[in-house]
Amino acid sequence: MSGSGYDAVVDVDEEGDLGHTDLQEDLEFHNSNFTETPHGGGRKGPSSGLPPPATASSGGSSKRFLWSISFYAQFFDVDTSAVLSRCWAALYPRANFLDVLEGNPDLYGPFWIATTVVLILFLGGTVSQYLSAADKAPFAYDFKLLSGSAGLVYGYTLFIPVALFLALRYFGSELANLLECWALYGYANLIWIPVALISWSPLEILNWVFVAVGFGMSVAFLLRNLYPVLSATDRQVSKILLIVVVVLHAGLALAIKILFFAHNSPIATGNPQGDDSGGDGGDGGEGSRAMLFM
Repeated sequence: MSGSGYDAVVDVDEEGDLGHTDLQEDLEFHNSNFTETPHGGGRKGPSSGLPPPATASSGGSSKRFLWSISFYAQFFDVDTSAVLSRCWAALYPRANFLDVLEGNPDLYGPFWIATTVVLILFLGGTVSQYLSAADKAPFAYDFKLLSGSAGLVYGYTLFIPVALFLALRYFGSELANLLECWALYGYANLIWIPVALISWSPLEILNWVFVAVGFGMSVAFLLRNLYPVLSATDRQVSKILLIVVVVLHAGLALAIKILFFAHNSPIATGNPQGDDSGGDGGDGGEGSRAMLFM
C-alpha cells in the first residue's frame, strides 16, 4: 500500500490475534505524504546530499547577456510545426495572432520569411526586366535589385516595429511588446511570397491587382492584431497610429510594385546617355540598362 498514498491501520489484540480482517470495519485509510522530510534523525531521501542535475537551472546560470549566444537563442526557440502553424494563421487568420503566439514570439519565422521575400523579389524583378527588354539591348542581370530588396524588406520589418513599439510606450500602452511587434510584421510579410511569384506578368493591370490583393490581406492582418494594442492608448492617438500603419504599409506595397514589377518604371531609363545609336559603335548598348538603385 506504500505506493498508493495511504496508510493501513490494523487493530491487534493482546494475544497477537489480528481479530477480524474485515477491511470495511477494521481498516482505516489515511492520506499520507511521502515527500515530507522526516523531522529529527529520520532517514533522508535517496537524492539527499547529491548535487542537482546538470540541466537544473539556478539563479545565476539563467542570466543571459547580450554578448552570449543563449541571449539570442531564446528568440529562435521554436520548432517547425509551430512556425508552420503561425504561417497558416497569418495567411488564414481565424484567431488573434498574439493568441497563436502563446506568449512565445519568435524571430526564426520572420527572418526566413523576409529572406525568402528578398530572394523572390530579386528573381521576380529580374524576370520582369527581362520581359520588358526582350527586344532591346542584350539583357544583363542587375544585382542591385538584390541589395535594394534586402534594404526594403529588412529595413521595413526591423525598424517599423521598433518605431511602433516606442510610440505605443510613449503614449502609455502597457500591452506593447517589441518581440510581438517584430513577429507580427515578420509573419505579415508571408503574403508577399506568392505575390512576388506571380507579379512578373507582362500584363500591367494584373500586377497591380496582385499587389493590391497582397496589400489588402497583409494590412488587414496587421490591423486586426494591432487594434487591441493600439486601443489601449487615447482614442485620438489610436486612430492616428492606425492611419500611420496603413500609410506605411501602402508605401511598402507601392515600392514593391514600382521598383520590382513595373515594366515602365519611372526610375529606370532605357538609355541613360540619351543617344539612339544602339548598333555597332560606342557603348550605348551596354549602357542602355539602368540600375534601379543607383
